[in-house]
Amino acid sequence: MYARRRRQYFAMMGTCIVLFVLAWAVVRLWSVPAAVAMCVVAMLIPPVAAMVANRRGPEDRWWDDPSGDAKSDEWWDELDGKKRRQP
Repeated sequence: MYARRRRQYFAMMGTCIVLFVLAWAVVRLWSVPAAVAMCVVAMLIPPVAAMVANRRGPEDRWWDDPSGDAKSDEWWDELDGKKRRQP
């Protein structure tokens, strides 16, 4: 899962760089407003790429990992309706 998010992030950031380069190297020769519009689109990509790269998937089990504090873990398990095995 991590590899897929990383590939998506780099693809989005690569698209961002390509848009900037094409906007000011090629498109501006024909239309400056189109080049500016391309840069505005490219400006919106990095925050979205960061959200994609940092989101948690359903198989990322971070919310139910034990914290190490037995009392806290017992309390949370009670709230979640789980029965913990006592060692």
